Amino acid sequence: MNRLDGGVLGLFPSFAGVGGVERAGRMAWEGIARASAGENHVICYGPPMLADQAAVSGKLHYTRSQPLAVVSAACRKWPVRLIVVWHIGLLRLLPFLRTNGSCTVLFLHGVEAWRPQSPTVRKLLNRVDLFLTNSDFTWESFLKYQPHLRSALHLTVPLGFGEPMGEGMVAAPVDPPSVLMIGRMARSEAYKGHDAVIAAWSKVLNRFPGAKLRMIGPCEMREELSALAEKHGVRQAIEIAGTVSEADKMRYLAECRCMALPSRGEGFGLVYLEAMRMGRPCVVSTSDAGREVVCPGDGSDAGGLAVNPANTDELAAGLIRLMTPGEEWDRWSAASRTRYESRYTEAQFHERLITALAGLS
Repeated sequence: MNRLDGGVLGLFPSFAGVGGVERAGRMAWEGIARASAGENHVICYGPPMLADQAAVSGKLHYTRSQPLAVVSAACRKWPVRLIVVWHIGLLRLLPFLRTNGSCTVLFLHGVEAWRPQSPTVRKLLNRVDLFLTNSDFTWESFLKYQPHLRSALHLTVPLGFGEPMGEGMVAAPVDPPSVLMIGRMARSEAYKGHDAVIAAWSKVLNRFPGAKLRMIGPCEMREELSALAEKHGVRQAIEIAGTVSEADKMRYLAECRCMALPSRGEGFGLVYLEAMRMGRPCVVSTSDAGREVVCPGDGSDAGGLAVNPANTDELAAGLIRLMTPGEEWDRWSAASRTRYESRYTEAQFHERLITALAGLS
């Protein structure tokens, strides 16, 4: 792996969060810190990290709020060659940083970058030396609002997660069949497709009586989703588990036949990798970066299917195909694992990220 000359200052959201940006941030920083030959510092703010705080490599400057992060940023001169900004909102800290001619790298993730930015952030975008994105879709969506940056230096750096599982570690799905949805059930993220899958579930039950739809992840919409399931007559077939332990998540993945997240706004989707790692094909939407990650279709490296979540019949048909045992499912399962293992391990992500950063350090 490449090495980074000089130190790195990371500007990150809370490492304690459970979202994709936070999880990818923890992985990214560990790879950066290991590859850096200099003095490394990271500023992050948000919920307390408790015991995890001691596990962060480099010097951690943790604060509870963004204003306090500004104070931390301005309190000293930073002996670094690179500044890595892990969220577009954290660009606001740049004016308060004093360094000796460091380069700035901004990693763009998803919906937070696919919208008009404030005048302050738009101005600070011109100070970025290298833009990194988790997908080509994220970059093109960002440029819709910042077209003047099309000629800026940019690289797509797909994320990664974990390491391959041995053959004996992958369990067979159980019956009756189940579909798993992993993702926050938040009103601010209602684009993830939970409503669409619920609306299609009665058609799935016509083919697979007794099939279960399981939803895991932080949940603030239990009442709304339960009411929607009642409306469609499928409440007894849906389990809204909410936040679960890592062990329970692995159990849900092992038991399911496929993972469904036909989202309309994924910049990448780490949960697709979690499913493919275990040989579980995915239902993604035709609207976002899930297609890049999963490569849907019938090809030798296809990790599932892409559907229009607004088309209930199309979504139900996709779910039914990926729930049906047989040679086709076996091919998808094997292709999912192969796609993960050849592209999306954490080590492969680190290699891509450090190679990109090494061009500036």
